[in-house]
Amino acid sequence: MLELGLVSAILAEHTFEQAVDFVADNGFKCIEIMCWPSGNADARRYAGVTHIDVENLTTEKVAYIQNYVQQKGIYISALGYYPNPLDPNTQQAQFYVEHIKKIIRAAAQLEIPVVNTFIGRDPSKNIAYNLDKYQETWPEIVLLAESLGVKIGIENCPMFFTDDEWPGGKNLATTPVIWDKMFNIIPSATLGLNYDPSHLLWQQMDYTRPIYDYKERLHHIHLKDAKVYQEKLNRVGIMANPLEYHSPKLPGLGDINWGKFFSALNDVRYRGPVVIEVEDKAYEGSTADVEKAILTARNYLKQFLA
Repeated sequence: MLELGLVSAILAEHTFEQAVDFVADNGFKCIEIMCWPSGNADARRYAGVTHIDVENLTTEKVAYIQNYVQQKGIYISALGYYPNPLDPNTQQAQFYVEHIKKIIRAAAQLEIPVVNTFIGRDPSKNIAYNLDKYQETWPEIVLLAESLGVKIGIENCPMFFTDDEWPGGKNLATTPVIWDKMFNIIPSATLGLNYDPSHLLWQQMDYTRPIYDYKERLHHIHLKDAKVYQEKLNRVGIMANPLEYHSPKLPGLGDINWGKFFSALNDVRYRGPVVIEVEDKAYEGSTADVEKAILTARNYLKQFLA
């Protein structure tokens, strides 16, 4: 079964309990819980959200979280944290790495199967340079996760939207050719994808082919759509900042063929969470707008999840 969930980042103003309640009360099966460092909020949109504080996770809190979710009849599909572990500021990069490790340990304590994050990247350097940094940084993270029985889902977002992320973006794991190199460097099955088709769409790539080619590496799925504005692309070209010609949208309101996408998941017999990630600017005006966005996406996606 494909089990519909929600990324908790869109519920930034909610407590852990309120986020879980919202998911349970609205027919979802699971939730990806954000675990940014408490008191160290990131200014980026949808970042800096803390619904579980892994730095202060006691045995009692573990039991409370597990019991609360179980009583509500849902489960936590993954713990999420999306920084830049290859930040050119080495001190900052090390902070991110250490927090990822804390989340992995927390996931093991909470018996949550996946931690979702980014590989990171120095946006000013080329792919070869960043692969070398990846080879220095990531083996110890993967080894820790492997030892604790926790999988790592790397989201394939380029993290190139604004001038401060120019020209390479802040996440290396953007294309199949790079994934192949990553998996060759670290062949552990612990490392896989938190796959989001929208990021391939605006890069003008086939967003269903990776489902077939990386079926053993699909640790988690994000459901987000994207719309490419062809008239804008015709003006600015593909070398412009991507938000100049595309926008994240709710599933069903962009250019993704969701029937084709879910058909591919069924073809490879993916069984697990498919989690809505809301980043549609058209639904950011109020709490009511946010809730409408979530329920609109849920209602559209239900047709594929009977």
